[in-house]
Amino acid sequence: MEDTTTLQFVWFLLISILWIGYLILEGFDFGVGMLMKLIGHGNDEKRTILHTIGPVWDGNEVWLIVAGGATFAAFPEWYATLFSGFYIALFGILVALIVRNVGFEMWGKRDSAAWRNGWEWCIALGSLVPALLWGVAWANIIGGTPIEPVATNGVDSLEYVGNFFDLLSIYALLGGVASLAIFFAHGALFLEARTEGEVRRKAQAMAVKAAPVAAGLAAVFMAWTLIRQDSLEILSLIAAVVAVAAFIFAAVKSKSQPLKAFAGTAVGIAFYFIAQFIDLFPNALVSSVSSAYDMSLNVASSTNYTLTVMTVVAVLLVPVVLLYQAWTYWVFRHRLSAEGVGDVKTPLDLLDKKKETANGSGPDQGTGSEPSGS
Repeated sequence: MEDTTTLQFVWFLLISILWIGYLILEGFDFGVGMLMKLIGHGNDEKRTILHTIGPVWDGNEVWLIVAGGATFAAFPEWYATLFSGFYIALFGILVALIVRNVGFEMWGKRDSAAWRNGWEWCIALGSLVPALLWGVAWANIIGGTPIEPVATNGVDSLEYVGNFFDLLSIYALLGGVASLAIFFAHGALFLEARTEGEVRRKAQAMAVKAAPVAAGLAAVFMAWTLIRQDSLEILSLIAAVVAVAAFIFAAVKSKSQPLKAFAGTAVGIAFYFIAQFIDLFPNALVSSVSSAYDMSLNVASSTNYTLTVMTVVAVLLVPVVLLYQAWTYWVFRHRLSAEGVGDVKTPLDLLDKKKETANGSGPDQGTGSEPSGS
């Protein structure tokens, strides 16, 4: 088996960064979605909760599209085997994301309790399902799935030979529960850092309970991941320790310093998945049938020319995308409060209220002060 080339390693690294960026950013979206029915009482509070992620959730999902597209272009064999073997699970994630996103758009379209309650359940379940299944999926990718050579038109290629229930091992389910708990705590801390008043108090109470649970489950999953390795990967061990330490830090700071705690869960998610990508390298998929059937990056890769062209395009366009998304977060950085929301319908309306308050041309509607660490 040939060694991994430089461009193959670069694109494995870039795809890892894209997935980690998606899981950090979309992770708090999932958490906020799950929390909407738990801590949102009354339309003003629920509208405030939605407005915390309203300007950014669709931008966060772009990371998923780019990660999937990059995987398809750079490692087509990985993409094909992954999406054929995990078809039902990935279809479930896709449906959940669609339902959740429609819920975001439709919740405020009609002033009806039944209408809004239905869409709130869509948002909650549409957030919970991906939060759970992404953890299950990555646990299967690094833990091993039944793939082996299958002859197609006289040519052997690695294909998934199991069924949906082969993806539901105890290890994989633990990975799913851990990711669910992590994203739930991440979202609670995001709400605590981005809101004021009663919403913030309830988010804080939820974060104080959820963060230690997330840290504990992450520690158990990371320990099991390290134990499963044939020989201990030192870099994977370091990343796992940093991840667990970051989650513990978040749990400690969750009550008094939500911004620092939120940064802790963001760092924790990053290193939690860095440990998994290190464990996976130099493979794209691990076979539970035999290590001889592991799909290496070299086997899964596109041609060197394709990777070269992709690298040029990425160098030119990725910085533009990052700058635009950073600008969006900066514009919508202010804390939100349910008090005085009134007829506000969009996050842009909240910005207008903020400007009016700052200029002294309107009453203080409780939407203003910038986030702080306390």
